[in-house]
Amino acid sequence: MTLTELNQRFAISNHVQFKEIADGIIIAEISNQHGNCNITLQGAHVATWQPRGQEPVIWLSPYAKFAPGKSIRGGVPICWPWFGPHATDAKLSGHGYARTVQWEVLETKALPDDTTFLRFGLVESDATRAQWPHPSPAQLEVTIGKTLRITLITQNNSQESFILGEALHTYFNISDVAKMKIRGLEGCDYLDKVGEPARRTQQDAIVIDSEVDRVYVDTEADCVIEDAGLKRAIRIAKSGSRSTVVWNPWTEKANKMGDFGEHGYRGMVCVESANAFDNLVTVKPGETHRLVVEYSLEAI
Repeated sequence: MTLTELNQRFAISNHVQFKEIADGIIIAEISNQHGNCNITLQGAHVATWQPRGQEPVIWLSPYAKFAPGKSIRGGVPICWPWFGPHATDAKLSGHGYARTVQWEVLETKALPDDTTFLRFGLVESDATRAQWPHPSPAQLEVTIGKTLRITLITQNNSQESFILGEALHTYFNISDVAKMKIRGLEGCDYLDKVGEPARRTQQDAIVIDSEVDRVYVDTEADCVIEDAGLKRAIRIAKSGSRSTVVWNPWTEKANKMGDFGEHGYRGMVCVESANAFDNLVTVKPGETHRLVVEYSLEAI
């Protein structure tokens, strides 16, 4: 669908407009009385969310690259239909292909309380089917209002069960990594992926002063990022997710990636709602699985 066709069919006055920001990269610009949000059609990638009168909640690197087939540094990348490396083929992209292929707009609507709803569907191709042979349409629903609500939907249209790994790999904007704590995972077991992989138990609130890459398992709890610098907390509520990933690359890895900037890692932390490792999901024939997150702000 061309840019003109998208705007003719799906644009909504004072809510949704589609624009091309780079060659082959189209975004949906959402603006309503509650705030602003940008979503790229490549990856159905929520790139930004800024509630009215607030600093951004979703972090997007100022050095993020927008190019066909390339992942975007920041926002809410979709890891699907596997998380981490592929189970049997190391040549396939880590975290699956959903974040780097095109999605189509299926629906947009303005709701009575001036929130905005959009629904996207992953566009399958010979290339995607070669990596994932299961007939399993994926959709993403995004509701932008006082909160940001995202639902990742996987439907099994085949005659066999399949095992699904997934995550909403959300980058959150914070004042400084030294001024924040993450609560909600106390007492949870996690796989520590920094250095030699090890299984540990979280004792207290999470503080970050070095590289962190952890997969917390068997947890459906809300997480709260307490940010003393911005005097606010970001609440991450979820359902259909049994894992939470916490990630910050710290200095050395961020410098190697090239799209963080010199100190970009200090202004972000990833808290990802996932189903990974111990918590992969078996989706039976005819079943639909939903991973739902809702992000909101609280004063502290």
